[in-house]
Amino acid sequence: MNHIIIGTAGHVDHGKTVLIRALTGTDTDRLKEEKERGISIELGFAYLQLPNGQTAGIIDVPGHERFIKNMLAGVGGIDIVLLVIAADEGVMPQTREHLDIIQLLQIEKGLVVITKKDLVDQEWLELVYEEVKDFLAGTLLENAPILAVSAVTGEGMDYLRETISQLAAGTTRIKYTGPPRLPVDRVFSVTGFGTVATGTLLSGQIHTGDILQIYPGDAVYRVRNIQVHGHKVDTAEPGQRVAVNLSGAEADDLNRGDTLASPGSLQPSFRVDVKLKLLPDVPKPLKHRARVRVYLGTAEILGRVILLDREELQPGGDAYVQLQLETKVAAARGDHFVIRSYSPMRTIGGGTVINPAAGKHRRNRQEVIQALATAEKGTPDELLEQYLATNSRVFTPVELAAGVGLTGEETASALRELLDDNRAAAIQAEGEKVYLATRVLAEWEKKIIRALTEYHAKYPLREGYPKEEMRSRLFPAINNKQFQMLLNHFAKNKILAVQPQTVSLQGFRPQPTPTQGKKINRLEEMYLASPFQPPGWPEAAKEAGLAGDESEYLSYLLNRGILVKIAEGLYFHSRALQSAIDLVKGHLTQKGELSLGEVRDLLQTSRKYTLPLLEYLDREKITRRVGDIRVAGRALSSG
Repeated sequence: MNHIIIGTAGHVDHGKTVLIRALTGTDTDRLKEEKERGISIELGFAYLQLPNGQTAGIIDVPGHERFIKNMLAGVGGIDIVLLVIAADEGVMPQTREHLDIIQLLQIEKGLVVITKKDLVDQEWLELVYEEVKDFLAGTLLENAPILAVSAVTGEGMDYLRETISQLAAGTTRIKYTGPPRLPVDRVFSVTGFGTVATGTLLSGQIHTGDILQIYPGDAVYRVRNIQVHGHKVDTAEPGQRVAVNLSGAEADDLNRGDTLASPGSLQPSFRVDVKLKLLPDVPKPLKHRARVRVYLGTAEILGRVILLDREELQPGGDAYVQLQLETKVAAARGDHFVIRSYSPMRTIGGGTVINPAAGKHRRNRQEVIQALATAEKGTPDELLEQYLATNSRVFTPVELAAGVGLTGEETASALRELLDDNRAAAIQAEGEKVYLATRVLAEWEKKIIRALTEYHAKYPLREGYPKEEMRSRLFPAINNKQFQMLLNHFAKNKILAVQPQTVSLQGFRPQPTPTQGKKINRLEEMYLASPFQPPGWPEAAKEAGLAGDESEYLSYLLNRGILVKIAEGLYFHSRALQSAIDLVKGHLTQKGELSLGEVRDLLQTSRKYTLPLLEYLDREKITRRVGDIRVAGRALSSG
């Protein structure tokens, strides 16, 4: 790996900033307040060219207890940690808390630097060395090199650089492919350039001109410029400290804790399923629904711990839990997190994200715990199958990768395996594909058939179930386009028929019941009894004995072509309309034109019905108005 991130950890005033200045020549105390108080408050950054040719970005994190949230914001992307312990003080409270955080975040590579060697004699230094060895026993840094240096005199600094170089040479990132993901730890404005966000690029690449989304929001911006290690570049690689200049963004559009990533590649959520470990030295058990501070990436979020299979978690224990957060977070599977007690604030535990966009679980269900165990340790196809089976909706490949926490390549490979084994199904239309579990598709087929069967029985005169009503009632989790793709899939398989506005079972035709048939016959009789002076619909409906379902009958009669709407509130029986057309056609054949009065006399009706009828015939191109007369229209002439 050409680019690594080194982070410092340790108690306040143990010499972290001075050590970095001696290593790199950069003073990471960049704030006036830090200069005045002599402690690091904010994250500081420096760059180091290692003897082996690798480039290291160094994050100087605060050591004071009050600024530990800033420390947590800096450790998420660290490859190697330098645990700094002052020779004149030894292991101190924040040393212990920082080591706990290193453990919880699973930072496996590091070394211990005993600073201020020049302030103590050799005998004292050996005592501190033994204390540190005991302190590290049983931790991830148990076998880490321990070096004593003096940043003031320079003693041991060359050996420190060489040791860092050796550690860096063997450092690899397990997961760096996939979409770019940059947790933001600083935001500022630069005159003439605009807003700049910085962070450690965890995966993927960022190129000049890329479009990035600010999570957990939905705003997107174009990357105008990129800087890495203080130099302008066109591409940023995983493991680099990156400064991104976003075109059009304002400084208050994003904050520390946000994440820059490809549009659609993450799923912000209020609920995250995790494997949580409680530190062994916490003073009391963690209770169900305990309010905590969650540190994930560069974000600090308040939330509650939902214990899924117990009422409290004992010190030193671990469990599958759900974090119920007060604001949305955009995480990925495998991300590490830390929790601190709400009050008083102290680090109490941490763990790994299993499902970054979880649904609400019922507690004390063994199947929930088993599903989380599979999600924690399963293969990509097992993870994908479980995710599809427990989320009743359709997904694009990008949504699946974001939801499960896999790379695009892993998702594509797992999908192929699931499709080949008939454990997943693909629905496609217009070149787009969405995926869902085969079991879910079968359940949806049964659900639609059952719903349509019940609907047709309840409304036998209707053409079908209105599409939007069906989507909102039965499939609220999928959008209109995806719902139409689903309907087309079932129509292609001869399960249902799709009309412009409705859905029906394949082969269904509206069919009145015997009682409804009698009422329809009575309506037809009324409209045919006075064909060119038909009754108004309300009067006809009342005469036929319709009560409360007049619109059902009218829609049926219109859809079947039995009645034809001539104008608002005026309907002709189709046979009466055809008779009128025949009479008009015969008159035009003989005389070539006709007036409104002639049509009125021809049909033995009144102007009330003649005028809207002629306007209807004009619209249908049967007649054409020329001044106060009508001549044959295009439809009649061609006929």
